[in-house]
Amino acid sequence: MNLHQLSTMNASASNHTPLCYSIRSPPFNRTTTTIEYSSVFSTLGLVSNLIAFIVLLKSFQRTQSRSRSFFLIFLGGLVVTDFMGLLVTGSIVVSYYVTLFNWRKLDPHCHFCNFMGMSMVFYGLCPLLLGAAMAVERFIGINCPFAHSSSMPKSRTIFMVLMVWFLAGCIALLPLTGIGSYHIQLPGSWCFFNISHKGNDLAFSLLFSVVGLTCISVSFLLNTVSVVTLIKVCCGHHRNQRRRDHEVEMMVQLILIMAIASICWCPLLIYILVSVVTASDVEDEIVLSYIRMATCNQIFDPWIYITFQVSQLRSLLQRLRCPELMSRSNTCCYGYASPPGTRSWIRGSTSCSAEQFLGESSPASTGLEIPS
Repeated sequence: MNLHQLSTMNASASNHTPLCYSIRSPPFNRTTTTIEYSSVFSTLGLVSNLIAFIVLLKSFQRTQSRSRSFFLIFLGGLVVTDFMGLLVTGSIVVSYYVTLFNWRKLDPHCHFCNFMGMSMVFYGLCPLLLGAAMAVERFIGINCPFAHSSSMPKSRTIFMVLMVWFLAGCIALLPLTGIGSYHIQLPGSWCFFNISHKGNDLAFSLLFSVVGLTCISVSFLLNTVSVVTLIKVCCGHHRNQRRRDHEVEMMVQLILIMAIASICWCPLLIYILVSVVTASDVEDEIVLSYIRMATCNQIFDPWIYITFQVSQLRSLLQRLRCPELMSRSNTCCYGYASPPGTRSWIRGSTSCSAEQFLGESSPASTGLEIPS
């Protein structure tokens, strides 16, 4: 009888164990290297994204190109997402190592752990979804410029950013409905969904990895087509069309964003997909390493925007376009002759600064340029 009562009490205690502590339960050992990594990573990421937001805001106020203003709105949404992601998750992780709070006492019903898990999923998927949305916008802007310029107001671009946030939020809320579950992860400073090949955890693990990999694949495919189209426009047989410097600059930024996202996120997404499909054991150390690698995306992204606003880089692009002229002077000089029915450029007939050349290369300066 006593043994029966004891077993009943143990079963009751097990049943009342909160879901987020059912696999791993605190306390966990503290690691000094993680404290240093978290604090330096969070500080560097927050400062970088704050600088990038200021740079993008000033650039948005100066720009007169519709296509560039659309692109800057997407970049602004990406910067805000990265900044808030680092602020929310970084503050929780750093607070844990500073105070060493007990998760079971602070969060007995898993509300705090669920919030952090939702934040990890939301702020993880948003950059990938925004990258795919930016690739779609640039694909339409380059391949269907007339329809893009006439039918897409700035409010629609803002709506697309809001829809990306809404979609990522809906996915992050699924574990609260029973599709997947959030659990505390080693070394005990963060929460994430349970990567498993069983039950509803399998469905959510597949959803997270497939959505992320699909976003990267869509970005790669559309960006490739856009680059090929842009090369044909700029360097094809139609020599009467001027170089579209602003389009080239946006595509280079978008390709770098895609490359960084692929390098940072693909290891984690592929590892999750392979683990749940093959029913392999998930190693906590590997997941932690891949999560750290994925969050590096939030540090590298803002420096793309910051770098492309530096005047020295634009001067370098000018030198790459006309190295034979740059060897003689510090500017690219072009003159324009206008035979009947054509508009071709002739080197060396006038002198102009690099800024003037960029201004003349804008779509508004010629009727032959394809609007964007």
